[in-house]
Amino acid sequence: MPARRTLIQNSSAKVTSVLAAFDVPLVERLIASQFPLWADLPVRPVDVSGWDNRMFRLGDALCVRLPSAAAYAAQVPKEMQWLPVLAPLLPLPIPQPLARGEPAHGYPYQWSVYRWLPGLPARRETIADEVAFARALGSFLCALRRIDASAGPPPGAHNFHRGGALAIYAADARAAIARLADRVDAMASLAVLDAALQSRWQAAPVWLHGDVAAGNLLTVDGALAAVIDFGCSAVGDPACDLVVAWTLLSAAGRAAFRSAIELDEQTWARARGWALWKAAITLAQYDTAAKPRAAEAAEVLALVLAEHAHSKGGC
Repeated sequence: MPARRTLIQNSSAKVTSVLAAFDVPLVERLIASQFPLWADLPVRPVDVSGWDNRMFRLGDALCVRLPSAAAYAAQVPKEMQWLPVLAPLLPLPIPQPLARGEPAHGYPYQWSVYRWLPGLPARRETIADEVAFARALGSFLCALRRIDASAGPPPGAHNFHRGGALAIYAADARAAIARLADRVDAMASLAVLDAALQSRWQAAPVWLHGDVAAGNLLTVDGALAAVIDFGCSAVGDPACDLVVAWTLLSAAGRAAFRSAIELDEQTWARARGWALWKAAITLAQYDTAAKPRAAEAAEVLALVLAEHAHSKGGC
């Protein structure tokens, strides 16, 4: 996550030292000293871990999540407080926190034990029916938006301002577009960004996931089975939750998702701005040494520009 790395660059030394300490013996010590009931359960790394947290299986039914840097530590108490509130009101399983651990054995942050959710991260080639998948995801996000948000956490540093105004990242987006001027249509890119910045969420703040990405959407037998990692959740503008329309879905899936999500064109304009920002900073950062990542970002950018042109009556 390039933008997140920028936000925590002042703590890079601490990030490095903490990451170096992530291993099975550390988790075994933390569990044994704080949750002896689970001390006999085997600990093993998960096949795919995230950037915000490092995950380990704890027996067959549990998992341990440890924030990888100070910038992510505030997500632990937030998830502990709000996931039990959200879960009964949602149509799909979400993570169930069971216990909160405290700093110990050289590990400096609070950490969590969750019930393990089975499934594989979503991928275009493994989704059995993309239209059904997109409708299920749209229905899930609609249900999330309908939950009472009056006491929920507003956007801020704890979730990298997801659900807030895109203006906080506007300078980064413009700098990336300028750097890419020989590779992308800079004028069209700035038009997408400006359209997003000129729009505002007019309704009351609503719950948003904040990181609706393929790795946080679990599938079983090709169908959407669970939504995980609510570390970037907040109450605010749900536009950032729509970025998945370009990062994961094809044209048919995007159409089904757009129909199911029930949000207006102005929200989609802001969503295109969020997608453009992330694609532009990613494409500007990754070169041929990370060609797949750059190619994915270029594809997203092209899709966003084409949709913006279509929305304005272009060809």
